[in-house]
Amino acid sequence: QFTLTVWNVYSFFMTYASIDTWTPPKSLDRFKPSHTLDQWILSELYALVQTMTTHMDAYNLMDATRPLIAFADNVSNWYVRRSRRRFWKSESDQDKQDAYTTLYTVLVTLSKLLAPFMPYLSDYMYQGLTKGLPDTMISVHLTDWPKVRNGLVKPLLNEQMHIVRQIVNLGHSARAAGGIKVRQPLASVSVACPDVVSE
Repeated sequence: QFTLTVWNVYSFFMTYASIDTWTPPKSLDRFKPSHTLDQWILSELYALVQTMTTHMDAYNLMDATRPLIAFADNVSNWYVRRSRRRFWKSESDQDKQDAYTTLYTVLVTLSKLLAPFMPYLSDYMYQGLTKGLPDTMISVHLTDWPKVRNGLVKPLLNEQMHIVRQIVNLGHSARAAGGIKVRQPLASVSVACPDVVSE
């Protein structure tokens, strides 16, 4: 299931990047998107890098790989699903460019994180994402391990989005229990949740 999820996200990106003839910027080091979804998934990405690096340094490979499953779900079932219209729209505005750059950053970094554990899939992804680009390695296995971009890690935003996802999941469960279809509008919804202060 994990492999299929990652592959579907990769295929989604490659399909629409090809349609739009999108190419990544020369450098991703200074990329700081303004859209909340972009900020969130990049925050989750670099939090993942931080967690995996800590466990890898301690040779704790089991705990290093477990967070990958939750991250793949975040990318596929939350980020991509809620960003699809940004990729689909005809105009190539800054919002669409940021969505492409964000997902590209996620997939390239993910290929590097997967490299020690899924050598063939990760290399296929990396070569597909970087083919023809200057200053890139011929294989993901020749690249450096990703580094954390602390300025992009936003723990509060991660917690807020986690609460939103919990609310959505509870809503789906309540609809299922009541036999109400997802697309059927409700007259009202009441939600009780912990107080999360804003930044």
